[in-house]
Amino acid sequence: MEDSIPNIDKYYITKVDAEPTSIYCHHDLMGELFVPIHKHQKAQMLYTEGDVVFVTTAAKSYFLPARHFFWLPAGVEHSIHPKSENVMIRNLYFPVMIGEDIFYSKEGIYPLNDLLLQMMLFTNRWNGDLDVGSPNYSIANAIKAILPQICFNKLPLELPVPKDYRLLSVVDYIDQHIGESLMFPVLASMFGFSERSLLRLFQKDIGMSFIQYYKMKRILKSIELLSEKRLTVKEIAEEVGYNSVPTFSNTFYSVLGQRPSDYLNGENVLDNF
Repeated sequence: MEDSIPNIDKYYITKVDAEPTSIYCHHDLMGELFVPIHKHQKAQMLYTEGDVVFVTTAAKSYFLPARHFFWLPAGVEHSIHPKSENVMIRNLYFPVMIGEDIFYSKEGIYPLNDLLLQMMLFTNRWNGDLDVGSPNYSIANAIKAILPQICFNKLPLELPVPKDYRLLSVVDYIDQHIGESLMFPVLASMFGFSERSLLRLFQKDIGMSFIQYYKMKRILKSIELLSEKRLTVKEIAEEVGYNSVPTFSNTFYSVLGQRPSDYLNGENVLDNF
């Protein structure tokens, strides 16, 4: 824990919020596999390259794939857990303005279209505070201003964090056996529940049915495997428990708006926007 404290100071507390009116810019390889729980007074736009990043708040666990960004409102406690040390993070931290669009008050993951990608890459030449009135501030602020205009495709790449210890054991088992065809009656019996009581617990604790939760777990794992680019779509379908590639492809499309083969080839989901 002592090794983690300097990381928080470096990235979030002593620098990000030091100048309340500036836009703070930070680009770097993660270099570590965990940034502990923290918060800041500015809203955060976190874009990643190279691998998957997990962002956890008090209520949800988010799955951020490469070439997507996470919008985090100001004041929300969160931790960051990249899958590998080689993840490149590109961060812009924006001061909160009076009368802002409602878009900025809600957490969400969005894919980057080519316009946003080029604008984010342009910021690579900056690091630190962008002061009000400077050209760099105006460019960064334009990135923020355009988000509500083009980011309509919020992706459901998050799962609620269970609060009930009994459900924690169940979802941990699901994680460990995601490649198997889990039968709900067997799962309920294994953990001492009736089917009805476990269904109620899922709905009450995390606001999702077992089927919804299980589907999202499988899709999130498939995105992780697709990002590694070492398995075929057929092999990935089998790894996450699908016997039928078309069924896997259709389910994947219903969540991300593109086929697994398109995602594997790096095609942009927002090309038609």
